[in-house]
Amino acid sequence: MENEIKCPNCGQMFKVDESGYAQILKQVRDHEFEKELKTREETDLTIAKMEQEKAHQAALAKKTAELVEKDKLIEQLKAEINKADTEKELAVTKATQEKEKELLSKDSEIVKLKDEISLQKKEGELEKNNLVEKHRNEIALRDDEIERLKDFKARQSTKMVGESLEQYCFNQFNQIRMAAFPNAEFGKDNDASSGSKGDFIYRESSDGVEFISIMFEMKNEMDTTATKHKNEDFFKELDKDRREKKCEYAVLVTLLEADNDLYNNGIVDVSYQYEKMFVVRPQFFIPIISLLRNAALNSLVYRKQLAEIQNQQLDLYHFEENLDLFKNSFSDSYRKAGERYQDAIEGIDKAITALNKIKDNLTKSEGHLRAANNKLEDVSIKKLTKNAPSVKQMFDDIRNEEN
Repeated sequence: MENEIKCPNCGQMFKVDESGYAQILKQVRDHEFEKELKTREETDLTIAKMEQEKAHQAALAKKTAELVEKDKLIEQLKAEINKADTEKELAVTKATQEKEKELLSKDSEIVKLKDEISLQKKEGELEKNNLVEKHRNEIALRDDEIERLKDFKARQSTKMVGESLEQYCFNQFNQIRMAAFPNAEFGKDNDASSGSKGDFIYRESSDGVEFISIMFEMKNEMDTTATKHKNEDFFKELDKDRREKKCEYAVLVTLLEADNDLYNNGIVDVSYQYEKMFVVRPQFFIPIISLLRNAALNSLVYRKQLAEIQNQQLDLYHFEENLDLFKNSFSDSYRKAGERYQDAIEGIDKAITALNKIKDNLTKSEGHLRAANNKLEDVSIKKLTKNAPSVKQMFDDIRNEEN
């Protein structure tokens, strides 16, 4: 079979068979394929170039944008840095001004403190001089007092020396009694029932609660005494007196061992030997009372609470004692009542027996009374006066009068 094909160039028609047509078609196809392939390659190359260009442009645009962003960030950072620098400068300026102001204040305060220190130094020097002068005067007075006491002691007997120290302490206390110790009891210990006694006892109470008590012993001796006593020679006896008189503290007021620095330096606590015992020179007699009293006042509230608890315990003890007494009395009464109850039961049984006997006797008496009544009913004046004509005549006369 032949086919006609028109030439695209000249327009002439020509005939080809199937094999020729196939060859032409193949040629056309190959040509078109190559052309298409070439075109496609060119297109792909163009597209690739375009994509590459596009990618390049995109990368370039991205870099440009990044550069723009970086530039913006740089500008922003520069602005922030400038701002920070400005704020820093302002802060530094402000801090500098404040520091300068503070330094000025400090300088003023330093000047003020220097003035105060200078004033305090002057006052301290003045006070020091006053204290030194006062101390000198006190030493002079003490030396005078010592000399006076020595002279006084030299002119007295041993008994009078001891009594003079007691009188000295007693007078010292009485001089300030109403001002410092208005509620205190202070007097001689006159109770020698235990075989010994102290010199003075101090006691003070508040609302009925004793919060301080002190046993005092005064010891002195003449300088010319051959056998010198020591303070500790009297500790044991003083402790015994304190305990027997139920005092909380014991104080030895002494002029013994005049050259002993231990006792000359002030109040000496000897509780390492005997509980709550102190040794003092006469000039510390009032201070030791004040010291112990003030310490005791701090515990007054607790002492009152303790006394209240003890009273409550005592009340409870009395209650239990009364309860035991009631129990014992009730038990005794119950026992006696039980005995009397048994006696009463026995008495009732005996009474019932006696009443039964009385009942029987009454029953028997009833028969006798009935018989007697029957006999009484059968009695007539006629029968009664049967053998008594004079009585019969008397009844007849009475009857006639009534008629």
